[in-house]
Amino acid sequence: MFSTIACDVPVGSRQRTATACVPVVPPPAAGWPLVLAFHGGQSHPELMRRFSGLDALAASGRAVVVFPAGTGSREGLFTWNGGNCCGEARADDSDDVGFVAAIIDAIVARLPIDSHRVHATGMSNGAMMAYRVGAELADRIASIAPVAGPLALASITPSRPVPVLHFHGTLDQFTPLDGGVGRRSITRVSHRPVIEGLLEWVHANGCDSEHAREPIPCSDEGITVERLRWGRSGSNPTAEVGEVVFYRIAGGGHTWPGRRPDSFFLGPSALSLDANTIIWEFFERHPRSQLRERG
Repeated sequence: MFSTIACDVPVGSRQRTATACVPVVPPPAAGWPLVLAFHGGQSHPELMRRFSGLDALAASGRAVVVFPAGTGSREGLFTWNGGNCCGEARADDSDDVGFVAAIIDAIVARLPIDSHRVHATGMSNGAMMAYRVGAELADRIASIAPVAGPLALASITPSRPVPVLHFHGTLDQFTPLDGGVGRRSITRVSHRPVIEGLLEWVHANGCDSEHAREPIPCSDEGITVERLRWGRSGSNPTAEVGEVVFYRIAGGGHTWPGRRPDSFFLGPSALSLDANTIIWEFFERHPRSQLRERG
């Protein structure tokens, strides 16, 4: 079980909002980890909660999970300014990074939060937002786990290495794995290839250019999964902490692995690949306190 609280913060001339799912059990001595979960484009926090199932982290007492709301003139059809995408948020140059910083401050002021364990994930346009806060709030975000959305910034200069975990299907028709405009794209934005963005993080995190590749068991018909991983140089005393991990889902669509999509337009989902467990284990491995600040 978990309780739900609304959190409203002013950002410029706007009043912004988020919904937090809070465990009902006592917090750890250092406070709960905080997971920011950004909804996709033309969506809203409640849909992201149901779509991802990440509220289970709060129900099991493992973390406070916050579902922030993007902006838009139509109720429940919100977007994020993730870089070159998407919608009204991008057109209005919405200060979504400032909003995220304010939400973190507001949650920390209300709840016992471990400030070294603030993580971000998101779907599609929300994945782009997770990438952006990882790059621009690296002093506060420990690690990120984007799903089905590429890096939407032209370049990144995070203040320290930020571990990245990415999931993407080869049959994604909204944000294509190889970049460009998706066949089912609503915004008609031309996206960067996913691997191109990941290699930006490989460079920014100081990882080796070579990667390890291994097949991952998957029982879904017509879907195979492989994991690519870039680690830190063996000669570097901070080995492993800036890792970049990519789950390439051959035959997968614009979906959240382990969850059944609510529309066939999104394509097939790797139901046997439990993204939420993988994400949580990744977050647990990467508290910010273990990352070396760049001088």
